[in-house]
Amino acid sequence: MIQVFVKEIFFDATNQSYILILQDESRDWTLPVWVGPFEAQAISMGLARSHPDRPQTHDLFISLLSSINVKLLSAVINKLEGDTYYASLHLFSENSEFSIDSRPSDAVAIAVRGQVPIFVKDNILKKTPPNMDFSQLTDKSDDPEKPNT
Repeated sequence: MIQVFVKEIFFDATNQSYILILQDESRDWTLPVWVGPFEAQAISMGLARSHPDRPQTHDLFISLLSSINVKLLSAVINKLEGDTYYASLHLFSENSEFSIDSRPSDAVAIAVRGQVPIFVKDNILKKTPPNMDFSQLTDKSDDPEKPNT
């Protein structure tokens, strides 16, 4: 598995959607994940360490884990079928590790809030051309904190 971080989230005006760009630490590989406006907002708020007056779903999840003494270990994008990515959250409780299925966007939003690593299985990154350039799609005028819908 390869550890990645959120490089950026931007609005792709061509497809009218948001793209989450994950990149490895050596900056050799990038993984684009198309996400909805609410998911883009949730990830952006987590990255900004923004705390709304009332907890959002991902904040609630982190709070719940803490209250039942379950530790969040990591988020893993572990499968690609067609154009759909699959992910899981890896957790630890009472001397055992376990995982639960998640949408990649939720896994990233939770990992960012929980300040845990995000991984992508090697075989998924190897299906993506190295050093993909998304600059031609980037529309910096759109703020994922305030998605256009």
